Amino acid sequence: MTRKTEGPDNDPDLSKEEKILLLIDQKADLSEEIAQVIMEEPQLLDTVLQSIYSETGRVKFRCAKILKIISLKKPEILMEHWNFFVNLLESENKIILWNALDIIANLTAVDQEHKFDDVYPHYYKFLEDESMVTAAHVVENSDQIITNRPDLEGEITLKLLDINKIPRDGECADILSGKALGVFDKHYKSIDDKKKVLEFALNASQSKRNATKIRADKFMKKHD
Repeated sequence: MTRKTEGPDNDPDLSKEEKILLLIDQKADLSEEIAQVIMEEPQLLDTVLQSIYSETGRVKFRCAKILKIISLKKPEILMEHWNFFVNLLESENKIILWNALDIIANLTAVDQEHKFDDVYPHYYKFLEDESMVTAAHVVENSDQIITNRPDLEGEITLKLLDINKIPRDGECADILSGKALGVFDKHYKSIDDKKKVLEFALNASQSKRNATKIRADKFMKKHD
């Protein structure tokens, strides 16, 4: 007779924290399910926070993914750990950094004390990061930040308008321009200096990257 293998879910000798760690390290990605468990039992959150420093790649990246899911669905349970996520901005691991950028942007939805104000300069300094992907996360997250903090729209718009002044490979600059146009499009009604935004779009319409050119043309037809 073949003995049925018990999974971590039904091993009575394991604590809930131990079960969570075993589930995180499963070959199958159970991030959504684990996030749901933690949202229902927030006392398990510390296990995931601590494990983001694991030396095992799968564990640390799954933990980052779980935290990002929670930041979208139930951000309030993460706010008391705000400084934890700010510290992750210093991570040398790009995947952890990208998730930290996303999580902080998501947490602005429940940041009643405006803690983001203190990290804001450092956060937007990542627009100058040598990695285009890092800069792209900042640009795309600007949509969420402006939605949650409309008082920062003017400053953020100016930073995005200057994105092409940052030395970068031509195609990478065009990709970022296209992403900036996406942010401008969603918040166009609240933008004060629409003239500069339209000039930005006009320049983007000359892009050698077809996707950016098309996006710029559509933007101008819609808003000009």
